[in-house]
Amino acid sequence: MHRCIALAKNGIGKTYPNPMVGAVIVHQGKIIGEGWHAKAGEAHAEVIAIQSVSDQSLLPKSTIYVSLEPCSHFGKTPPCADLIINKKIKNVVIGSIDPHSKVAGRGIEKLRNAGCQVVVGVLESECNDLNKRFFKYHQQNRPYIFLKWAQTKDGFMDIVRSNDSKKESHWISNSVSRQLAHKLRAQEQAILVGCNTVLNDNPKLTCRDWFGENPLRLVIDSKQRISKNHHILSDRQKTVVFNKADNNDLLSEYVGLEKLDFKENIPGQICNYLYDLQIQSVIVEGGLATLQSFIDANLWDEAHVFSGNVIFEKGLNAPELKGAKSHDVYLQGDVLSVFYNDFFKTYT
Repeated sequence: MHRCIALAKNGIGKTYPNPMVGAVIVHQGKIIGEGWHAKAGEAHAEVIAIQSVSDQSLLPKSTIYVSLEPCSHFGKTPPCADLIINKKIKNVVIGSIDPHSKVAGRGIEKLRNAGCQVVVGVLESECNDLNKRFFKYHQQNRPYIFLKWAQTKDGFMDIVRSNDSKKESHWISNSVSRQLAHKLRAQEQAILVGCNTVLNDNPKLTCRDWFGENPLRLVIDSKQRISKNHHILSDRQKTVVFNKADNNDLLSEYVGLEKLDFKENIPGQICNYLYDLQIQSVIVEGGLATLQSFIDANLWDEAHVFSGNVIFEKGLNAPELKGAKSHDVYLQGDVLSVFYNDFFKTYT
C-alpha cells in the first residue's frame, strides 16, 4: 500500500476532479504490475496495473492493492470493480473508501458479491491524506483551503508602505521557498488574493518556477480598483474577479466576474462558488485582511508560513493563528512552518 500511495502521487495536480489513485498487483510476494491514474478521462490506476501484467494467467492467483476503493459506475471510463471481477482477481486490498456519492462502498459491495476477498482500511489514514482535497470537497462541500504567506522573524508580512515605497520589493523569503510556493500553485486548482495585494505587488500568481498548470486566479475587489493594466488581468491567464457590481470593462475571454455580497460571509460565498465550479483546492495567498477573514471564519485546512531571516521592526502584522498544530521544514535559512487547523485532526 505504501507503493500504491507513492505511485498515486505522480498524478498530483493533474487528476482533478478525480482523486489520485495507485494500484499494485502482487503474485507470490512479487510485484508483477502497477499503475496510477494520470489524468481525468484517462485509464484508472487499476486498469493500468492490470494491463502492465505481462502474464495475464497469473491474475486469478494474485492480489491487487488499491489506495482508494475501485469505482463501480460508468463515467468517462468503465467501472474498475467490473474489470477486477472479469479478470478473476479474487484478493483485493483497499486503502480507503471513496466518499463520492456514486461510489461510497458500492465498489466494495460489488466485489464481495462477486466472491472477492476484500480487505479495507490498510494505511487508511495515509490514503485519506493522499486525497485530502477530494475528501474535503465531497464530505464538506467546499474546497481544501491552503493559507500561504511569508513573515519576518519579528512577525511582519510587509513594511508600512509610503508613496515612495510602493514600487520597492521587500523580500522576506528566498529563491528556494519561492520555487516551493510555485510548486504548490502547480498542485492546486485555484489561488486567491485581495485587491491590496494586486495594487501593491502586481503579482502574476502563476507557477513560473515549477512545471505544471497555472491555477485559476481569484481576486477580491470590493471597490473595483484593479484594471486591465495589472498582470492578473493582462497576461491571458484565467482569472475571476469578485466584486459587488458588473464591471464590463474588465470582462474578456480570460477574465470573468462574480458578484459578492460584501456585508455577508465573504469566505463562505467564495467557497460556495468554488464548490459549484468543482474546484477541490484553493490557495489563499494574501493579504492580511483576506487571510484573516478565512481564519476567523474557520475556513482553512493548512497554513504554509515562510519565516525569513529578516527583521522589519514595524510594519503589517502577520495573520494570527489560534490553537493550530504545527511542524517545521527548514529551507536553506528559511523555515516553512506548516500548520494544520485543530478541527482537521486526521492530519495533525
